[in-house]
Amino acid sequence: MSVRALLYRRPSEPSVVQVIFDQAIYPVRMRRHRQARRYTLRIDAASREVVLTMPPRGSVKEAKDFAQKHGGWIAARLKRLPEAAPFAHGLELPLRGEPHRIVNRRGARGTVWVETDNGGQRLLCVAGEPPHVNRRVGDFLKREAQRDLETASRDYAAKLGVAIKRIYVRDQSSRWGSCSNAGVLSFSWRLILAPSFVLDYLAAHEVCHLVELNHSLRFWRLVKRLYPEFDRAKVWLDVHGTDLHRFGLSAQRALGDI
Repeated sequence: MSVRALLYRRPSEPSVVQVIFDQAIYPVRMRRHRQARRYTLRIDAASREVVLTMPPRGSVKEAKDFAQKHGGWIAARLKRLPEAAPFAHGLELPLRGEPHRIVNRRGARGTVWVETDNGGQRLLCVAGEPPHVNRRVGDFLKREAQRDLETASRDYAAKLGVAIKRIYVRDQSSRWGSCSNAGVLSFSWRLILAPSFVLDYLAAHEVCHLVELNHSLRFWRLVKRLYPEFDRAKVWLDVHGTDLHRFGLSAQRALGDI
């Protein structure tokens, strides 16, 4: 163990503190960050988790006092988050921006497929027992996201003449996509819920980072050349992006059970 790790090690300190506000209890996860200069709070939209970042030499008491002082802010921010929508029979969710209703076909063969009913409504059909619906829908959406993002990213990379080392699709909560200096792209699987022009923009955005690993003027010029309608996609994410994080999230997690 390094000298720095020994210096900041707190073997007995709790990882979670509780904030009480208006007769409700909110769990707050604490994390130390070596570059933090003050106490900060944020809400993870994907997990509904309240995270308190503290300086390396900060104390648990000061952290708890800080969180408690901002109990009203925590309650208000959590209340503003969209209601959790677990994948279950009857739920309507967007797939590539188009509404689909989940229908559990218990006696059917297969896993998950798309069809249209007699009234023209798009259905996301799921075979098997009800307890398996959430997992099967989640797996299906991740596969679809991987396929669409692989296709879009490699098409844009070919246009720029750059190489992608690998593409990962994860449940990223803080960003929709990222690019490493080793040529690895990572995306949120929830982009499959957005209209296709949004997914295409994110693919083009991250591919441009293979040329410009920054957000300089040169980078945005490259994005505009590769994907001229990028402003439209950015506006859509600003308005609707947070709502995508509620899908597949259990009601229990939404209440802050960590």
